[in-house]
Amino acid sequence: MRIPPLRWIDPPEGPAIELLDQTRLPATEIVLTCRDVDSLVAAICRLAVRGAPMLGVAGAFGVALAAHRGEDVAAAAAALAGARPTAVNLGWGVRRALDAYRAALAGSDPDSERLAAGAALGEAKVIAADDAAASAAMAEYGLALVPPGARILTHCNTGALVSAGTGTAFAVILAAHRAGRLARLWVDETRPLLQGARLTSYEARQAGLPYAVLPDAAAAALMAAGDVDMVLLGADRIAADGSVANKVGTYSLAVLARHHAVPFVVAAPVSTIDFAAPDGAAITIEHRAAEEVTSFAGTPVAAAGSPAYNPAFDITPPALLTALVTERGVARPVNAGTLRDLETDNVAGSDQNTAVRAAGEVVYMER
Repeated sequence: MRIPPLRWIDPPEGPAIELLDQTRLPATEIVLTCRDVDSLVAAICRLAVRGAPMLGVAGAFGVALAAHRGEDVAAAAAALAGARPTAVNLGWGVRRALDAYRAALAGSDPDSERLAAGAALGEAKVIAADDAAASAAMAEYGLALVPPGARILTHCNTGALVSAGTGTAFAVILAAHRAGRLARLWVDETRPLLQGARLTSYEARQAGLPYAVLPDAAAAALMAAGDVDMVLLGADRIAADGSVANKVGTYSLAVLARHHAVPFVVAAPVSTIDFAAPDGAAITIEHRAAEEVTSFAGTPVAAAGSPAYNPAFDITPPALLTALVTERGVARPVNAGTLRDLETDNVAGSDQNTAVRAAGEVVYMER
């Protein structure tokens, strides 16, 4: 990728955040410059920057931007955290940077404001570095689940556009390709905003993956034909019991995968697990504008004035998950106990858990 999805810049006129505008991909690679928190919040809301891990990074850098500009940091943090309600990493990244800011501000140094702004920026950089490391670890753990000649179906977009590294599920897919295990990547178009057709195809093409884009409605026939060996995708929030909130259409794929005995695997960093949400019912689902459904690429396609049902996400119950890949190991089965082991980095000690720890260890998924 020639342009990073997010970058902090500090020109003479003052610091800003540069974003690769994902709403313009794959047609054009446009850099969007956010010089204040309001413009960053707007960019988050309209999906110019998106994906759970990257939203955590963006939220943290947004707090740092407010601090460096001398804005009301608490108000900026609240606006950032509320920009998209489902992706838990956004509020998590905001809180980490805000806590770092407040801790530095509490000191007795007369230059505490400048030090606090620096602390917020430093924490944002740590979050980005940790996310890159988590991406690499997920790729290693997830690769052990991919059999040779795998035909993998994915949904939405989970690559470098959503991460400071190579992504979540896409990181595993890329590792499988580099290891010679990927025969075909099936890319759901992911309606209504086509994050699969626009963004995953963009990343797959750049990486030289063997891929094909398919209508969301074709996944059932593809599985029935025996042409899918694994469904592999990401998550925007995971409840304490293992319920997964992800791009709408994920639940449908999980039901289809169970019916056709296809492994259904989620890849996400531990920061995406919301232990304060006991189950899927506790996760707020973002509903977006009707125009995203009633129009196509800005052109109206439904009768004028048509209402629409447009949830951005749906909930997949843990019973439909085969495994959860994280930077701390692989939870299998996915339930409250195995997720708690991940929280304490104790996956190797759980009898219920399958933890892929040793490099090169192979634990292929069975159909």
